[in-house]
Amino acid sequence: MKKAYLTLLTVLTSIILFAQEKTTQVDVDLNKGDGGTNWYASPWVWIVGAAVFILLLVALTSGSRSSSDKVVEKRTVIRDSDV
Repeated sequence: MKKAYLTLLTVLTSIILFAQEKTTQVDVDLNKGDGGTNWYASPWVWIVGAAVFILLLVALTSGSRSSSDKVVEKRTVIRDSDV
């Protein structure tokens, strides 16, 4: 029974693989006529992005530093019970 199941599975897999084999001519043109200028290819975009990231990182880390400088005072009150 295992051999029959394995044979059937192999035949179905090969049918699926042969069904996907289609030869077509695909022509991809990456230069759309705009000179190939993309916004992410400019170096100033990366510099501005890095500067914004560093400023956010500094702002987030300095905000957590100020909250750790707080002084917490705890008092324990013991009351006599009148039982």
